[in-house]
Amino acid sequence: MASIDWCFPPTSRTEDPRPFMPSDIPATSESRGRRVLVWLIPLLWTLGFGLWGLSRQDSVWRDEAATWQVAGRSAGEIWAMLANVDAVHGLYYLLMHGVFEVFGASTTTLRLPSVLAVSAAAACVALLGRRLAGFWAGLGGGLFLGLLPAVQFYLQEGRPYALVAAGAAFSTLLLVSLLQRGPGRRAWPRWAAYGITVLVCALLNWLSLLLLPAHAVTLGWIRAGRAVWLRFAAYGSLAVAGALPLILFSRGQSDQVSWIPPLSWHMLIGPGILLAIGGLGAWTDRRDGRALSAAAVGLPLLAVPQLGLIGLSLVQPLFQDRYVLFSMVGLALLIGAAQAAAVRACAPRLPRVAGLLVPGVVGVSVLALLPVELDKRDPASRVDDVLAVAGEVAGLKREGDAVLFVPAARRDTALVSPSAFGGLADVALAASPAASATLKGEEADPARIREALLAQRRILLVTDAEKVARPPSAERDKAKAAVLREHFAVVADRQVRGRRVMVYERRG
Repeated sequence: MASIDWCFPPTSRTEDPRPFMPSDIPATSESRGRRVLVWLIPLLWTLGFGLWGLSRQDSVWRDEAATWQVAGRSAGEIWAMLANVDAVHGLYYLLMHGVFEVFGASTTTLRLPSVLAVSAAAACVALLGRRLAGFWAGLGGGLFLGLLPAVQFYLQEGRPYALVAAGAAFSTLLLVSLLQRGPGRRAWPRWAAYGITVLVCALLNWLSLLLLPAHAVTLGWIRAGRAVWLRFAAYGSLAVAGALPLILFSRGQSDQVSWIPPLSWHMLIGPGILLAIGGLGAWTDRRDGRALSAAAVGLPLLAVPQLGLIGLSLVQPLFQDRYVLFSMVGLALLIGAAQAAAVRACAPRLPRVAGLLVPGVVGVSVLALLPVELDKRDPASRVDDVLAVAGEVAGLKREGDAVLFVPAARRDTALVSPSAFGGLADVALAASPAASATLKGEEADPARIREALLAQRRILLVTDAEKVARPPSAERDKAKAAVLREHFAVVADRQVRGRRVMVYERRG
């Protein structure tokens, strides 16, 4: 039993009224070793978990295709595009441009930054758990972060949400370290790092500013002193001020989220389940009201972003779980605290079992979530696969063929795999995406598209698979469909992973 007693808080409150902190443990060689293992094991575990099946059978779906094709442009072309579209992702696109320049474009370079980010977030959760509730809370929380289904999806995603989660975890760790150390002259570098981290997160996704009210709830929970509140307000305000120009400018591009449906009751089921699990974890970490605990940090970090996004969605539809993926850091911390509570309860009677409890729970969870783990690594877990349909185009095309995209956004297939479309005339395109500083390019007016199509003998149409396709809504797309229907006949039809290629030949 002595081998695990060191990680439990003392049961007596008469000797020392302060909340127990892991720093109270003597700095023995054993404790120093475990202090390293508590974050190193989750980091390596999550890294391995993320590298497993990283290519997803060499598939790339439409959101990642946007990252791929924008990252392949020059910095000047990216900057010009941000004036028209996707300003909210500008910092991420520039970052990925640098990654692609150094390492080349591939599914590995596309997704590896997310894998590394979640791995770093897992290490931060482990350090948080250890500081707030002991070794087993840190180890259990850190190992669990990458197992959460929502995190598993974005762990291998070429988008910025994993990076925001890492920033949220790091900023929370900085805040907790500041609260534990107390005021002092040497605190300002950590406060500055805190403000910069929050700002970077906001520049990657400005909804991450919901971190600030979550941290404010933690300060209120522990009844932080006036000096802490003043510093928090100052550095938090600087982060908001730094992100404000992006927020105001991106509001002018709000049509990009016009596809998000209005909030409905069934959308609240997921957040309700998460809050219930988090609440149970907080209940197991019951402390004195003013104690800096896993509950005081984790529950606000989970609940405030979820509830804040729900509130914002009542004004404008914005409810997408990825926008508050960083709240899963709070959930993982609470799950770790619950595991530590189970170890404490088990230790007096079954010390050997207590030492195996967290590894056992994690192992059982891996097996129980195996269907989820396999599903997230399958191309079918995404709406479509841009690369697969490019292969079909390469096999079906002939010299002199034209190509058509309905809707125009499906041009992403050609932008990610230009070699597959070599020799095909994009007859509807008036200005390329790079030249027009847009994501999908500018197409000609309906009359000119109709004229160009009537001059063709054979056309390849790239569109959505029948199950997910929507009727054409843009006038240009209606003109394309009308010409194909009236003057061409289908001679080949291939559907693969959410996309469709149809070959049309001129009648008569």
